[in-house]
Amino acid sequence: MTAASATGATIDYTTNAAGTEFVPSDSLVLNSVSGASATLTFTPNGPSSVMAPPGTEIDLGNFTLVCNACSALASAHFNAFTFDIVLTECANAACTGSPLAIGEWVGTAAAGNVFSDNTSLIISFTPMQLGTGTNNATSGNFGTTDFVIADSGIVDIVAPNSGSTPGETTVQALVDSDPPSTPEPATLSLIGGGLLGLGLLRRKAARRS
Repeated sequence: MTAASATGATIDYTTNAAGTEFVPSDSLVLNSVSGASATLTFTPNGPSSVMAPPGTEIDLGNFTLVCNACSALASAHFNAFTFDIVLTECANAACTGSPLAIGEWVGTAAAGNVFSDNTSLIISFTPMQLGTGTNNATSGNFGTTDFVIADSGIVDIVAPNSGSTPGETTVQALVDSDPPSTPEPATLSLIGGGLLGLGLLRRKAARRS
């Protein structure tokens, strides 16, 4: 990640954009293909604002795994799948108008089984980092901001009966943003003093000529 100031800058972002979806179904819901009936649903994160000193953690959205008929013995089966998370860095808190930049994480998962208390579904996202500048941007420029997907891009989907909210897995990223640098008052005083000195020297030189 890039070096940032202690305070960072306010950034606005959302993952609730076209392209955040299971592929190729173009949907936010994935259904099991055999065994018990189950669904894996993604809820994107809507427009959000955050101060971004180094290492600030943000939510990209939540996966929710539901299998009412699953038990310790009865399972649901999912085929291998791909899921894309499109992140938009917005120009304002409401995420209206033209975005500053857009990037995409692509997640792949092998086929797996889901029981009531455990699951083998693991999603691996790449690339690790979006930004700074045009790094892994599909459009626009992230400027001094970068987003690094957490846990090395590995998301373990929790079982339907697991987690503080049963079946819910939050996808997170670390964000870092440098605000535009501004000279400190002492620096401005030195610059002003230097310019004043140059002006006096020029006046003296003009009088001698």
